[in-house]
Amino acid sequence: MVTDFNKKKVLVVGLGSLGGGVATVKWLVDHGASVTVTDAGKKKNLEKSIRALKSCGKKVRFVLGRHDKKDFVSHDVIVVNPAVKISGNPFLSLAKKKNVPVTNDLGIFLGNAKNPIIAVTGTRGKTTTANWIAYFLSGKYPGAKASGNSSDDALLKLLPRLERRRNMPAVLELSSFQLELANQIRRAPDIAVVTNLYRDHLNRHGSMEKYARAKANIFLKQTEDQILVLNRDNEWTEYFLKRNSKSRLAFVSLDRPVLGKNSRFLVRANKRVIFSDGKTRRTVFSKKTAEKIESLGEHNIYNFLCAALAAHYAGVSWSEIEKKTETLPQIPYRQETVIKRKDLAVINDTAATSPDGTLAALRRFGGKDTALIAGGTDKKLKYSLWAQEVKKHIVPNNLFLLEGSATRKMIRELNKAGYFRKGRPQTFGSLEELLGSVKKRLETDDHKPTTVLFSPAAASFEKFKNEFDRGEKFNALAKKAFGR
Repeated sequence: MVTDFNKKKVLVVGLGSLGGGVATVKWLVDHGASVTVTDAGKKKNLEKSIRALKSCGKKVRFVLGRHDKKDFVSHDVIVVNPAVKISGNPFLSLAKKKNVPVTNDLGIFLGNAKNPIIAVTGTRGKTTTANWIAYFLSGKYPGAKASGNSSDDALLKLLPRLERRRNMPAVLELSSFQLELANQIRRAPDIAVVTNLYRDHLNRHGSMEKYARAKANIFLKQTEDQILVLNRDNEWTEYFLKRNSKSRLAFVSLDRPVLGKNSRFLVRANKRVIFSDGKTRRTVFSKKTAEKIESLGEHNIYNFLCAALAAHYAGVSWSEIEKKTETLPQIPYRQETVIKRKDLAVINDTAATSPDGTLAALRRFGGKDTALIAGGTDKKLKYSLWAQEVKKHIVPNNLFLLEGSATRKMIRELNKAGYFRKGRPQTFGSLEELLGSVKKRLETDDHKPTTVLFSPAAASFEKFKNEFDRGEKFNALAKKAFGR
């Protein structure tokens, strides 16, 4: 693992347009590296990122619109953007043959950070969990915030801040893409959290086991003094337990507190929140706080339990966690309430990029008076269970679909489920056109919706840069269409 980049020739593969690649290049230049940036994207699509690197001057060379084989064997180190697929990549395979080290932003971070590290991964809930951990920590460590799987708070933007506050824990949200190379990194997080695992990103990883293996890298190098928090109710937890050998285990669950005589856990059972430190068990929150947690919806109860347990092991008292539970922040694009009035609620859940995300939203917001907006780009996921849940919660007149490769699979499964009967699916080429049709539906008297739920259950790349671009556009269009 390379930690010192001074006077090194570094090849950065994938600049991107979201800011993470820019943060990586700037950090490398600041630490004495001469950098070549190679990106298969065209220069015109990367202008914003290129402009952001003007201050680096001649220390950065660009190879855009292509990759050159010679670059992958002539540099000391290769740093890949997490969006770059590693498996089967011919250029990275060539580098491997020549023994050129390959790392990413997480590898650089873990090799240089001296602070305690709390890291969160999982298919669903990692953003919310990481942000709530940081919120719980903020009383003890003012300015604590989550970083990692976000262009706004890229990992290598965080390092300089941490150097000034060596006692403040770093709270990281980590994707499977970032974790793919973590098996070669010596340092592991002091507290690792795996919220859950569901079918997702199979277009990248190829199989659920390979996807799970990438996630497991978050705790693979943990020692017996480091903590691993797992979701006892998720079917993939047994897989993670088999791959773990040293971590101190702690679990969250909705109703399974008995996990062995010396088990550590935080569980919501019989409307109480019970904590075990392996020796004693006790109720840690009041009835009022327990009711507040219940109101979050099942998926967020898990997120809360994971966040609270991680924060407690990081040194925050249960009383401080309970106090902060009164003002838990709403996380943008995760079942975010965009409009709330007596006759209408508009919910933006653009971060639901897989069927499981939308299932959670349907169970919280679904009903005969709910309009669902879904559809997008396929990631080799299955939609049979999604179709059954849509049939159960959404009447056909209230389903609005945005065209895309996943949408075609959705329609096939809905037809198999007998959802449309004699009707036809409502599909739209643009979000603006779709919301115009939803607005007309709101003006009818036939069970007109009082909730509009935007929960796509698919990725967004056919029509948007990413799910956050999609979410931002939805908010603007929804306020225009439904605002008063």
